[in-house]
Amino acid sequence: MTAPYERRIVELQQRLRDEGLDAALVTDPDSIFYLSGYWGYASFVSCGRPNMLWVPRDDRPAIVTPLMELEMCRQLSSVAEIKDWVDGADGEWRAPLRAVMSGAAPRAIALEAAQIPGVVAGFIAEEWPDLRQVDLAGPLGDMRMVKSEDEIRTMRQAGEVAVAMAEAGEKAIAVGVPEYEVSLAVIDGGSRKAAALLDGSGERFTSPMIHNLQIMQSGRDTCMVHRRPTTRCICDGDPVYLCFCGITVFKGYWLGFDREFFCGSVTDEQARVYEVCIAAQLAALDAIRPGVAAEEVHFAADSVYREGGFAPTYRTGRGTGCSILEGPELKAGNKTPLRAGMTIVVDGGITIPGRFGARVGDSIIVTDNGFDYLTPYPKGLKVL
Repeated sequence: MTAPYERRIVELQQRLRDEGLDAALVTDPDSIFYLSGYWGYASFVSCGRPNMLWVPRDDRPAIVTPLMELEMCRQLSSVAEIKDWVDGADGEWRAPLRAVMSGAAPRAIALEAAQIPGVVAGFIAEEWPDLRQVDLAGPLGDMRMVKSEDEIRTMRQAGEVAVAMAEAGEKAIAVGVPEYEVSLAVIDGGSRKAAALLDGSGERFTSPMIHNLQIMQSGRDTCMVHRRPTTRCICDGDPVYLCFCGITVFKGYWLGFDREFFCGSVTDEQARVYEVCIAAQLAALDAIRPGVAAEEVHFAADSVYREGGFAPTYRTGRGTGCSILEGPELKAGNKTPLRAGMTIVVDGGITIPGRFGARVGDSIIVTDNGFDYLTPYPKGLKVL
């Protein structure tokens, strides 16, 4: 194994010992990447080919992967022991998983309760009915919340990609332009920036391509938070909302990022709603510092919404990193204290049903004294 993955495995093993657990079975593709550097097509369980990382507390870890992914796993993974399997033969993944688990004779293990495929969970319950199982989300999630300097460096680069996407999208917005053309410009701008950052970096297996289906809306449809680009042409007086949350990923790290623009003109009502949205997000950002409970950041934004006559609204943010959703969430009931090194998406949003939606979002790093932007891009009211 090589750093930083070796350090992460060692830390997880210590946490397992502290909890009196014999091993962890990791099945979430994002977690496997975080702990080993391995990511592959077969990680998508919807294709029927689960990948698994077995981490015993006092022995070497092992990856269970399909034979078709073996070469990729060898090239990408820091884990030396790889157990491969073949579709339709010898029980497929069950045989190598049985081998690594039986060899350790575990009595108590940690599993990712919310991510483990049902077929894997069912197999374990049948093979080891007396095995004590606990949720790995707590110890692994805690590890992932505070980012290393290397991770933050990568996420700053992801921020450069996000800004390039916003610049390209803003330039493409004009009367008569179809929404999908704006999204194509976003993808092109982000991919070219990612390629420039990767050029000569030695990242042989990292693709610069920006992908996934962007969230964006224009006109009255901005009240639909997650509508995708359509063939609708932008009209004079339209608000245009661009969300980059599901497409801003660089070297395996995700950011959240949203901006809204107004084409040609803006009404007084839209301007007021948008300004309250921005003020709420800024109030949340102003509350961020180490030691503050996550819910207090949400309450800071919520008070601005209430004063403006817009409440209740949705959560104010979420952690981000190797997964698009990590801890902590900025919402009522989440009392997780913020720590320096956390990377968090901080959102603002107001919906006027059937008429208009105002939204903004940024990714930030919690610092010793407050926060620093990962997505430094203007967010004042802008009429194009």
